[in-house]
Amino acid sequence: MSGHSKWASIKHSKGIADAKRGKVFSKYAVAISLASKEANGDVNMSPKLRLLVEKAKQAGMPKDNIERAIKRGIGEGGEGGIIEEMYFEAYGPGGVALIIHCITDNKNRAVADVKYALSRFEGKMAGEGSVKWMFKEVGKIIVDKSKWNDDLEMKVIEAGARDIKLLDDVIEIETGNNDLHTVKAEVEKLVEITDAYLEWVGTQEVDVSEQNTKDKIDKLIETLDDCQDVEEVFTNANYID
Repeated sequence: MSGHSKWASIKHSKGIADAKRGKVFSKYAVAISLASKEANGDVNMSPKLRLLVEKAKQAGMPKDNIERAIKRGIGEGGEGGIIEEMYFEAYGPGGVALIIHCITDNKNRAVADVKYALSRFEGKMAGEGSVKWMFKEVGKIIVDKSKWNDDLEMKVIEAGARDIKLLDDVIEIETGNNDLHTVKAEVEKLVEITDAYLEWVGTQEVDVSEQNTKDKIDKLIETLDDCQDVEEVFTNANYID
């Protein structure tokens, strides 16, 4: 469960219900708008924006919605207010640490929603820097296991990968946080990938064995995920039997 990510849970799901699909599109829209703002709307010059657009298309987001989100980021279209990126640090049940990534055009709403979600499941906000030191930000590239072979391992390492893991039916390639886009481009020359994203991974994990505590953590993360402005939720919880 370490490094639980909103997009990690979305990318392998099938047949998203219409209501849930609308939330996913809304989250992609604000993320694209922020990336567009940073890149002055130029998809070709921004690997981050290009990756978000690719992922939004894979999720089935209509082309018009994507274009509106890009225009909104550079102040065209007259939609919404100023978009901000925010990270909240918090503690949850069992003393596990949380990093909550938000992108919002209403800071007060984002703060209130996150605080309310935390209060429902024995969570509390933490001071800046009090949690992040227990995590590191890394890049993750996902390849379907069926497309992998042993000959690829050394080539992927030469392309800049730091680690390669077999996780169920996928291969997870880890990169440095600043190397994701360049390594992704090289890996794509070797094998088809299914996803790529940045993730905060716990370096100081908290072992959780009690089922009741696991359930509370799961419910807290699910509630945070459903908040309008929350993009991703990461925890250093390590579930053990």
